[in-house]
Amino acid sequence: MADRPRADAARNRQRILDAARTAFAATGAETSMAEVARQAGVGMATLYRNFPGRHELLEALLADEVDEVCAAAATVEGNDPGERLMNWLRRFFRYVTDKRPVVMGLLEHTDPTDPVFKTRGRMLTAGQPLLSAAQEAHQIDGDLELDQILDLVMAIAKISGTPEYRRPILDAALAGLQTRPG
Repeated sequence: MADRPRADAARNRQRILDAARTAFAATGAETSMAEVARQAGVGMATLYRNFPGRHELLEALLADEVDEVCAAAATVEGNDPGERLMNWLRRFFRYVTDKRPVVMGLLEHTDPTDPVFKTRGRMLTAGQPLLSAAQEAHQIDGDLELDQILDLVMAIAKISGTPEYRRPILDAALAGLQTRPG
């Protein structure tokens, strides 16, 4: 029975993170902590036991999202190295698009040089094997570096408009990364 409270606590924490991700994506960083608790189906005491304040919730949410994108690099599906890289870059694009409200909320109360914002190195480490494999298979231009590709994806994610508006722009840019036969 001793393991049950820990399992419940872990489930509650994950429910809070999932609800916060959804709430912040829908209404922005100004979403109230009470609304996050309501959407998670937990009481305010449970919310504050897990996250003493908005700042800690936003930090945990950002770290959780970075962990998911980095882990996806190792498990991304595709028929060949180029397709796996493209699928991971699309996942990275969703992360950049979805994290905007979280980052904006953190920037209100955090120095931008805070280590919580040091995610790029982790992304590069996670994605580099995918790029290397695609380049070795001559499916992606060998002159490109992952830094450049991530900058391209982030620039597209910052374009005004809906995800449906930006998606074809991303698809065209990713198609342009691929090497052409002959």
